[in-house]
Amino acid sequence: MPKTLFDKVWDAHVVDAIENGPQVLYIDKHLIHEVTSPQAFNELEQRKIPVFRPNQIVATADHNTPTLNQHLPVKDELSRKQLKKLSENCKKNNITLYELGNQYNGIVHVMTPELGVTQPGMTIVCGDSHTSTHGAFGAIAFGIGTSQVAQVFASQCLLLTKPKSLRVTVNGKLKNGVLPKDVILYIIAKLGTNAGTGYFCEYAGDVFENMSMEGRMTICNMSIEMGARGGMIAPDQTTFDYVKGREFAPKGEKFEKKVAYWKTLPTDKAATFDQEYRFDATDIEPMVTYGTNPGMGIKVTENIPNLDDTSFEKSLKYMNFKKGESLIDKPINFVFIGSCTNSRIEDFRVAANYIKGKQKADNVTAWLVPGSKQVETQIEDEGLKAIFIEAGFELRQPGCSACLAMNDDKIPQGEYCVSTSNRNFEGRQGQGSRTILASPLIAAATAVEGKIVDITKRLN
Repeated sequence: MPKTLFDKVWDAHVVDAIENGPQVLYIDKHLIHEVTSPQAFNELEQRKIPVFRPNQIVATADHNTPTLNQHLPVKDELSRKQLKKLSENCKKNNITLYELGNQYNGIVHVMTPELGVTQPGMTIVCGDSHTSTHGAFGAIAFGIGTSQVAQVFASQCLLLTKPKSLRVTVNGKLKNGVLPKDVILYIIAKLGTNAGTGYFCEYAGDVFENMSMEGRMTICNMSIEMGARGGMIAPDQTTFDYVKGREFAPKGEKFEKKVAYWKTLPTDKAATFDQEYRFDATDIEPMVTYGTNPGMGIKVTENIPNLDDTSFEKSLKYMNFKKGESLIDKPINFVFIGSCTNSRIEDFRVAANYIKGKQKADNVTAWLVPGSKQVETQIEDEGLKAIFIEAGFELRQPGCSACLAMNDDKIPQGEYCVSTSNRNFEGRQGQGSRTILASPLIAAATAVEGKIVDITKRLN
Protein backbone atom coordinates (compact mmCIF):
# COMPACT_ATOMS: atom_id res chain seq x y z
CA MET A 1 0.00 0.00 0.00
CA PRO A 2 1.71 3.30 -1.06
CA LYS A 3 2.18 5.65 1.90
CA THR A 4 2.74 9.35 2.47
CA LEU A 5 5.67 10.66 4.54
CA PHE A 6 3.16 11.42 7.32
CA ASP A 7 1.71 7.88 7.22
CA LYS A 8 5.16 6.28 7.39
CA VAL A 9 6.25 8.25 10.45
CA TRP A 10 2.88 8.04 12.20
CA ASP A 11 2.39 4.28 11.63
CA ALA A 12 5.92 3.55 12.92
CA HIS A 13 4.98 5.14 16.26
CA VAL A 14 1.56 3.60 16.92
CA VAL A 15 1.72 1.62 20.18
CA ASP A 16 -1.95 0.63 20.32
CA ALA A 17 -5.13 1.50 18.48
CA ILE A 18 -8.89 1.20 18.74
CA GLU A 19 -10.42 0.21 15.41
CA ASN A 20 -11.74 3.37 13.71
CA GLY A 21 -10.91 5.26 16.91
CA PRO A 22 -8.05 7.01 18.68
CA GLN A 23 -4.51 5.67 18.66
CA VAL A 24 -1.72 5.63 21.23
CA LEU A 25 1.29 7.34 19.65
CA TYR A 26 4.81 7.03 21.05
CA ILE A 27 6.68 10.34 21.38
CA ASP A 28 10.42 10.39 20.67
CA LYS A 29 11.21 13.88 21.96
CA HIS A 30 9.34 16.09 24.39
CA LEU A 31 10.44 19.74 24.40
CA ILE A 32 9.45 21.97 27.32
CA HIS A 33 9.80 25.61 28.39
CA GLU A 34 8.88 27.70 31.42
CA VAL A 35 5.31 28.66 30.46
CA THR A 36 3.34 25.45 29.79
CA SER A 37 5.24 22.96 32.00
CA PRO A 38 4.68 24.02 35.67
CA GLN A 39 1.01 22.91 35.81
CA ALA A 40 1.89 19.54 34.24
CA PHE A 41 4.68 18.93 36.77
CA ASN A 42 2.22 19.85 39.56
CA GLU A 43 -0.31 17.34 38.28
CA LEU A 44 2.26 14.55 38.34
CA GLU A 45 3.34 15.46 41.90
CA GLN A 46 -0.25 15.52 43.15
CA ARG A 47 -0.89 12.09 41.65
CA LYS A 48 2.54 10.77 42.75
CA ILE A 49 3.46 9.77 39.19
CA PRO A 50 7.14 9.92 38.21
CA VAL A 51 8.40 11.33 34.89
CA PHE A 52 8.63 8.16 32.79
CA ARG A 53 11.55 8.97 30.44
CA PRO A 54 13.42 12.14 31.51
CA ASN A 55 16.18 11.46 28.96
CA GLN A 56 13.63 12.00 26.13
CA ILE A 57 12.91 15.54 27.39
CA VAL A 58 14.79 18.75 26.56
CA ALA A 59 14.03 22.00 28.39
CA THR A 60 14.90 25.63 27.68
CA ALA A 61 13.95 29.08 28.97
CA ASP A 62 12.62 31.30 26.18
CA HIS A 63 9.13 32.89 26.34
CA ASN A 64 9.50 35.04 29.45
CA THR A 65 13.19 35.76 29.25
CA PRO A 66 14.51 39.32 29.01
CA THR A 67 16.66 40.06 25.95
CA LEU A 68 18.86 42.61 27.74
CA ASN A 69 21.26 42.03 30.68
CA GLN A 70 20.63 38.31 30.93
CA HIS A 71 23.55 38.06 33.39
CA LEU A 72 21.51 40.05 35.95
CA PRO A 73 18.60 38.73 38.06
CA VAL A 74 15.31 38.81 36.09
CA LYS A 75 13.35 41.93 37.12
CA ASP A 76 9.81 40.78 36.31
CA GLU A 77 8.46 38.78 39.26
CA LEU A 78 6.24 36.37 37.26
CA SER A 79 9.02 35.64 34.78
CA ARG A 80 11.52 35.13 37.60
CA LYS A 81 9.14 32.69 39.34
CA GLN A 82 8.48 30.69 36.17
CA LEU A 83 12.18 30.41 35.32
CA LYS A 84 12.99 29.35 38.91
CA LYS A 85 10.20 26.75 38.84
CA LEU A 86 11.50 25.32 35.53
CA SER A 87 14.99 24.96 37.03
CA GLU A 88 13.61 23.26 40.16
CA ASN A 89 11.36 20.87 38.20
CA CYS A 90 14.13 19.86 35.80
CA LYS A 91 16.62 19.28 38.61
CA LYS A 92 14.10 17.23 40.59
CA ASN A 93 13.25 15.06 37.57
CA ASN A 94 16.75 14.74 35.99
CA ILE A 95 15.74 16.65 32.85
CA THR A 96 18.34 18.41 30.68
CA LEU A 97 17.78 22.17 30.91
CA TYR A 98 19.44 24.94 28.90
CA GLU A 99 18.69 27.86 31.17
CA LEU A 100 19.38 31.55 30.68
CA GLY A 101 23.06 32.15 29.99
CA ASN A 102 23.82 28.57 28.92
CA GLN A 103 25.80 28.39 25.64
CA TYR A 104 22.92 26.42 24.04
CA ASN A 105 20.01 28.43 25.45
CA GLY A 106 17.49 29.89 23.03
CA ILE A 107 14.01 29.60 21.58
CA VAL A 108 12.96 25.96 21.85
CA HIS A 109 12.27 25.64 18.09
CA VAL A 110 15.62 27.16 17.17
CA MET A 111 18.08 25.59 19.60
CA THR A 112 16.90 21.95 19.42
CA PRO A 113 17.38 21.64 15.62
CA GLU A 114 20.79 23.35 16.04
CA LEU A 115 21.80 20.71 18.59
CA GLY A 116 20.74 17.80 16.38
CA VAL A 117 17.99 16.87 18.86
CA THR A 118 15.50 17.19 15.97
CA GLN A 119 15.89 14.37 13.43
CA PRO A 120 13.90 12.91 10.51
CA GLY A 121 11.29 10.27 11.25
CA MET A 122 10.73 11.39 14.84
CA THR A 123 7.60 12.32 16.72
CA ILE A 124 8.18 15.58 18.61
CA VAL A 125 5.81 17.51 20.89
CA CYS A 126 5.96 20.67 22.96
CA GLY A 127 3.46 22.80 24.85
CA ASP A 128 3.76 25.41 22.11
CA SER A 129 1.78 25.69 18.87
CA HIS A 130 4.83 26.38 16.66
CA THR A 131 6.33 22.96 17.35
CA SER A 132 5.38 22.29 13.72
CA THR A 133 8.74 23.98 12.89
CA HIS A 134 10.51 20.62 13.38
CA GLY A 135 8.44 19.08 10.57
CA ALA A 136 11.01 20.65 8.23
CA PHE A 137 13.16 17.60 8.99
CA GLY A 138 10.51 15.07 8.00
CA ALA A 139 9.35 14.67 11.60
CA ILE A 140 5.79 14.64 12.93
CA ALA A 141 5.91 17.64 15.27
CA PHE A 142 2.98 19.44 16.86
CA GLY A 143 1.93 21.56 19.82
CA ILE A 144 0.08 20.08 22.80
CA GLY A 145 -1.93 21.43 25.74
CA THR A 146 -0.88 21.32 29.39
CA SER A 147 -2.88 18.15 30.20
CA GLN A 148 -1.15 16.43 27.26
CA VAL A 149 2.23 17.63 28.53
CA ALA A 150 1.43 15.73 31.74
CA GLN A 151 0.37 12.70 29.66
CA VAL A 152 3.74 12.61 27.89
CA PHE A 153 5.62 13.13 31.17
CA ALA A 154 3.82 10.10 32.63
CA SER A 155 3.83 7.72 29.66
CA GLN A 156 5.93 9.11 26.77
CA CYS A 157 2.76 8.56 24.71
CA LEU A 158 -0.35 10.45 23.61
CA LEU A 159 -3.89 9.30 22.84
CA LEU A 160 -4.75 10.88 19.48
CA THR A 161 -7.05 10.71 16.50
CA LYS A 162 -4.98 10.48 13.31
CA PRO A 163 -5.29 13.69 11.23
CA LYS A 164 -6.09 13.65 7.51
CA SER A 165 -3.38 14.34 4.92
CA LEU A 166 -2.92 17.47 2.83
CA ARG A 167 -0.25 18.32 0.25
CA VAL A 168 0.73 21.78 -0.95
CA THR A 169 2.96 21.70 -4.04
CA VAL A 170 4.88 24.72 -5.30
CA ASN A 171 6.97 24.36 -8.45
CA GLY A 172 9.01 26.87 -10.45
CA LYS A 173 11.68 29.45 -9.70
CA LEU A 174 11.14 32.13 -7.06
CA LYS A 175 11.69 35.76 -8.09
CA ASN A 176 14.51 37.85 -6.68
CA GLY A 177 13.65 39.11 -3.18
CA VAL A 178 11.07 36.37 -2.49
CA LEU A 179 12.00 34.53 0.72
CA PRO A 180 10.49 31.43 2.39
CA LYS A 181 8.41 33.77 4.63
CA ASP A 182 6.80 35.24 1.49
CA VAL A 183 6.05 31.73 0.19
CA ILE A 184 4.17 30.68 3.33
CA LEU A 185 2.37 34.06 3.68
CA TYR A 186 1.27 33.72 0.04
CA ILE A 187 -0.03 30.16 0.60
CA ILE A 188 -1.98 31.22 3.72
CA ALA A 189 -3.38 34.31 1.95
CA LYS A 190 -4.60 32.08 -0.90
CA LEU A 191 -5.97 29.18 1.18
CA GLY A 192 -7.14 31.00 4.33
CA THR A 193 -6.56 30.30 8.01
CA ASN A 194 -8.90 27.26 8.15
CA ALA A 195 -7.73 25.34 5.06
CA GLY A 196 -5.52 23.04 7.11
CA THR A 197 -7.96 22.30 9.95
CA GLY A 198 -7.94 18.56 10.68
CA TYR A 199 -4.93 17.96 8.41
CA PHE A 200 -1.21 17.38 8.58
CA CYS A 201 0.33 19.20 5.63
CA GLU A 202 3.22 18.04 3.45
CA TYR A 203 5.00 20.68 1.37
CA ALA A 204 6.28 19.33 -1.95
CA GLY A 205 7.78 20.60 -5.20
CA ASP A 206 11.09 22.04 -6.26
CA VAL A 207 10.61 25.32 -4.37
CA PHE A 208 10.88 23.45 -1.05
CA GLU A 209 13.47 21.00 -2.36
CA ASN A 210 15.72 23.97 -3.22
CA MET A 211 15.27 25.65 0.17
CA SER A 212 17.80 25.61 3.00
CA MET A 213 16.82 23.96 6.29
CA GLU A 214 16.33 27.45 7.77
CA GLY A 215 13.83 28.25 5.01
CA ARG A 216 12.02 24.94 5.45
CA MET A 217 11.70 25.60 9.19
CA THR A 218 10.07 28.98 8.44
CA ILE A 219 7.55 27.24 6.16
CA CYS A 220 6.63 24.46 8.60
CA ASN A 221 6.55 26.91 11.53
CA MET A 222 3.61 28.78 9.98
CA SER A 223 1.57 25.68 9.02
CA ILE A 224 -0.38 26.39 12.20
CA GLU A 225 -1.47 29.74 10.78
CA MET A 226 -3.49 27.99 8.08
CA GLY A 227 -5.10 25.78 10.72
CA ALA A 228 -3.03 22.62 10.11
CA ARG A 229 -1.99 20.33 12.97
CA GLY A 230 1.53 20.47 11.59
CA GLY A 231 3.65 20.67 8.46
CA MET A 232 6.30 18.37 6.99
CA ILE A 233 8.94 18.39 4.27
CA ALA A 234 10.54 15.14 3.10
CA PRO A 235 14.11 14.63 4.31
CA ASP A 236 16.83 14.73 1.63
CA GLN A 237 20.56 15.42 1.31
CA THR A 238 20.05 19.00 2.54
CA THR A 239 18.50 17.57 5.73
CA PHE A 240 21.22 14.95 6.25
CA ASP A 241 24.00 17.54 5.76
CA TYR A 242 22.36 19.86 8.29
CA VAL A 243 21.99 17.17 10.97
CA LYS A 244 25.44 15.60 10.50
CA GLY A 245 28.02 16.45 13.14
CA ARG A 246 25.65 18.28 15.49
CA GLU A 247 25.94 17.78 19.25
CA PHE A 248 23.25 15.11 19.67
CA ALA A 249 23.17 13.72 16.12
CA PRO A 250 24.20 10.08 15.69
CA LYS A 251 27.87 9.66 14.79
CA GLY A 252 29.83 7.46 12.36
CA GLU A 253 28.20 4.15 11.43
CA LYS A 254 25.09 4.97 13.49
CA PHE A 255 24.57 8.11 11.40
CA GLU A 256 24.91 6.17 8.12
CA LYS A 257 22.33 3.61 9.33
CA LYS A 258 19.96 6.43 10.26
CA VAL A 259 20.40 8.06 6.83
CA ALA A 260 19.59 4.73 5.15
CA TYR A 261 16.30 4.68 7.11
CA TRP A 262 15.59 8.40 6.54
CA LYS A 263 15.88 7.83 2.79
CA THR A 264 12.87 5.47 2.96
CA LEU A 265 10.60 8.17 4.45
CA PRO A 266 9.61 10.38 1.46
CA THR A 267 6.08 9.91 0.12
CA ASP A 268 5.64 7.00 -2.30
CA LYS A 269 4.82 8.08 -5.85
CA ALA A 270 1.42 6.36 -5.91
CA ALA A 271 0.36 7.65 -2.44
CA THR A 272 -2.77 9.77 -2.29
CA PHE A 273 -3.74 12.72 -0.09
CA ASP A 274 -7.14 13.73 1.29
CA GLN A 275 -6.62 17.23 -0.12
CA GLU A 276 -4.17 18.80 -2.59
CA TYR A 277 -3.28 22.36 -3.62
CA ARG A 278 -0.80 23.54 -6.26
CA PHE A 279 0.88 26.90 -6.82
CA ASP A 280 3.31 28.37 -9.32
CA ALA A 281 6.44 29.98 -7.82
CA THR A 282 6.41 32.77 -10.39
CA ASP A 283 3.10 34.08 -8.96
CA ILE A 284 4.68 34.72 -5.55
CA GLU A 285 6.06 38.15 -4.65
CA PRO A 286 7.25 39.82 -1.41
CA MET A 287 4.30 39.82 1.00
CA VAL A 288 2.92 41.90 3.89
CA THR A 289 -0.13 41.42 6.09
CA TYR A 290 -2.67 44.22 6.60
CA GLY A 291 -5.11 42.66 9.09
CA THR A 292 -5.32 40.74 12.34
CA ASN A 293 -4.82 37.17 11.13
CA PRO A 294 -1.97 35.79 9.00
CA GLY A 295 -4.37 35.03 6.12
CA MET A 296 -4.92 38.76 5.59
CA GLY A 297 -1.87 39.15 3.39
CA ILE A 298 -1.17 40.89 0.07
CA LYS A 299 1.81 41.31 -2.25
CA VAL A 300 3.60 44.47 -1.12
CA THR A 301 2.66 46.05 -4.50
CA GLU A 302 -1.07 45.28 -4.07
CA ASN A 303 -3.81 47.27 -2.37
CA ILE A 304 -5.93 46.11 0.56
CA PRO A 305 -8.95 44.28 -0.91
CA ASN A 306 -12.45 45.73 -0.82
CA LEU A 307 -14.51 43.10 1.02
CA ASP A 308 -17.96 43.46 2.54
CA ASP A 309 -17.50 41.49 5.74
CA THR A 310 -17.99 42.47 9.40
CA SER A 311 -14.88 40.76 10.79
CA PHE A 312 -12.81 42.12 7.90
CA GLU A 313 -14.00 45.64 8.65
CA LYS A 314 -13.36 45.18 12.39
CA SER A 315 -9.83 44.08 11.57
CA LEU A 316 -9.17 47.11 9.34
CA LYS A 317 -10.54 49.41 12.04
CA TYR A 318 -8.11 47.94 14.58
CA MET A 319 -5.22 48.38 12.14
CA ASN A 320 -6.45 51.87 11.12
CA PHE A 321 -6.29 50.90 7.44
CA LYS A 322 -8.85 51.48 4.71
CA LYS A 323 -10.18 49.27 1.91
CA GLY A 324 -8.28 49.78 -1.32
CA GLU A 325 -5.31 51.39 0.47
CA SER A 326 -1.69 50.65 -0.50
CA LEU A 327 0.77 50.00 2.35
CA ILE A 328 3.70 51.40 0.38
CA ASP A 329 5.03 54.57 2.08
CA LYS A 330 3.13 53.74 5.29
CA PRO A 331 5.30 55.22 8.11
CA ILE A 332 6.53 52.57 10.57
CA ASN A 333 8.21 53.24 13.94
CA PHE A 334 9.02 49.68 15.08
CA VAL A 335 10.74 46.76 13.35
CA PHE A 336 11.35 43.33 14.89
CA ILE A 337 13.54 40.64 13.32
CA GLY A 338 13.36 37.51 15.46
CA SER A 339 10.97 34.77 16.74
CA CYS A 340 10.94 31.01 16.07
CA THR A 341 9.91 31.87 12.50
CA ASN A 342 12.82 34.07 11.45
CA SER A 343 15.66 34.29 13.99
CA ARG A 344 18.17 31.90 12.45
CA ILE A 345 21.55 32.89 11.06
CA GLU A 346 20.26 32.92 7.47
CA ASP A 347 17.64 35.54 8.41
CA PHE A 348 20.30 37.85 9.87
CA ARG A 349 22.57 37.34 6.86
CA VAL A 350 19.72 38.49 4.58
CA ALA A 351 19.09 41.53 6.79
CA ALA A 352 22.80 42.42 7.09
CA ASN A 353 23.30 42.08 3.33
CA TYR A 354 20.61 44.73 2.76
CA ILE A 355 21.56 46.99 5.68
CA LYS A 356 25.33 47.08 4.99
CA GLY A 357 26.48 50.64 4.28
CA LYS A 358 23.03 52.10 5.09
CA GLN A 359 21.59 53.80 8.17
CA LYS A 360 18.43 53.08 10.13
CA ALA A 361 15.78 55.80 9.84
CA ASP A 362 15.66 58.10 12.89
CA ASN A 363 11.98 57.39 13.58
CA VAL A 364 12.49 53.60 13.82
CA THR A 365 13.23 51.44 16.85
CA ALA A 366 14.70 48.25 15.34
CA TRP A 367 15.21 45.15 17.49
CA LEU A 368 17.24 42.24 16.16
CA VAL A 369 16.83 39.21 18.42
CA PRO A 370 18.76 35.98 17.66
CA GLY A 371 16.92 32.72 18.26
CA SER A 372 19.73 31.17 20.30
CA LYS A 373 23.12 31.72 21.90
CA GLN A 374 24.65 29.88 18.95
CA VAL A 375 23.04 32.28 16.45
CA GLU A 376 24.21 35.20 18.63
CA THR A 377 27.79 33.87 18.41
CA GLN A 378 27.51 33.37 14.63
CA ILE A 379 26.28 36.96 14.18
CA GLU A 380 29.41 38.18 15.95
CA ASP A 381 31.84 35.74 14.29
CA GLU A 382 30.59 36.58 10.78
CA GLY A 383 30.94 40.32 11.31
CA LEU A 384 27.18 40.94 11.10
CA LYS A 385 27.04 42.55 14.54
CA ALA A 386 29.33 45.37 13.40
CA ILE A 387 27.09 46.00 10.36
CA PHE A 388 23.96 46.18 12.54
CA ILE A 389 25.52 48.43 15.21
CA GLU A 390 27.02 50.81 12.64
CA ALA A 391 23.61 51.13 10.99
CA GLY A 392 21.94 51.99 14.32
CA PHE A 393 20.09 48.70 14.94
CA GLU A 394 19.75 47.24 18.44
CA LEU A 395 21.07 43.68 18.69
CA ARG A 396 19.57 41.94 21.71
CA GLN A 397 20.10 38.59 23.48
CA PRO A 398 18.20 35.39 22.56
CA GLY A 399 14.56 34.83 23.44
CA CYS A 400 11.00 34.93 22.09
CA SER A 401 11.14 38.72 22.59
CA ALA A 402 8.60 40.87 20.71
CA CYS A 403 6.83 37.93 19.07
CA LEU A 404 4.37 37.91 21.96
CA ALA A 405 3.67 40.31 24.82
CA MET A 406 4.93 37.91 27.51
CA ASN A 407 8.20 39.70 28.28
CA ASP A 408 9.62 43.24 28.36
CA ASP A 409 9.83 43.66 24.56
CA LYS A 410 6.40 45.11 23.84
CA ILE A 411 5.24 47.37 21.01
CA PRO A 412 3.45 50.52 22.32
CA GLN A 413 -0.29 50.98 21.86
CA GLY A 414 -1.31 52.31 18.43
CA GLU A 415 2.14 51.77 16.90
CA TYR A 416 2.83 49.67 13.80
CA CYS A 417 5.53 47.01 13.90
CA VAL A 418 6.84 45.28 10.78
CA SER A 419 7.63 41.91 12.31
CA THR A 420 9.18 38.65 11.11
CA SER A 421 7.13 36.71 13.67
CA ASN A 422 4.14 34.47 12.88
CA ARG A 423 1.03 36.10 14.32
CA ASN A 424 -0.60 39.50 13.87
CA PHE A 425 -3.56 39.02 16.24
CA GLU A 426 -4.93 42.00 18.16
CA GLY A 427 -2.57 42.79 21.03
CA ARG A 428 -0.16 39.99 20.11
CA GLN A 429 2.90 42.26 20.46
CA GLY A 430 1.44 44.46 23.19
CA GLN A 431 -1.95 45.90 24.05
CA GLY A 432 -3.25 47.94 21.13
CA SER A 433 -0.14 47.30 19.02
CA ARG A 434 -0.52 46.74 15.26
CA THR A 435 1.53 43.99 13.63
CA ILE A 436 2.46 43.72 9.95
CA LEU A 437 4.04 40.34 9.19
CA ALA A 438 6.83 40.29 6.60
CA SER A 439 10.14 38.71 5.64
CA PRO A 440 13.50 39.74 7.17
CA LEU A 441 14.27 41.54 3.90
CA ILE A 442 11.14 43.72 4.00
CA ALA A 443 11.68 44.29 7.75
CA ALA A 444 15.27 45.44 7.14
CA ALA A 445 14.22 47.75 4.29
CA THR A 446 11.42 49.23 6.43
CA ALA A 447 13.88 50.00 9.23
CA VAL A 448 16.22 51.76 6.81
CA GLU A 449 13.48 53.76 5.04
CA GLY A 450 11.23 54.42 8.05
CA LYS A 451 8.28 53.23 5.98
CA ILE A 452 7.12 50.23 3.95
CA VAL A 453 8.70 50.22 0.49
CA ASP A 454 8.39 48.19 -2.69
CA ILE A 455 11.44 46.00 -2.09
CA THR A 456 11.44 44.75 -5.69
CA LYS A 457 12.54 48.24 -6.83
CA ARG A 458 15.49 48.26 -4.40
CA LEU A 459 17.13 45.00 -5.42
CA ASN A 460 19.80 44.55 -8.08
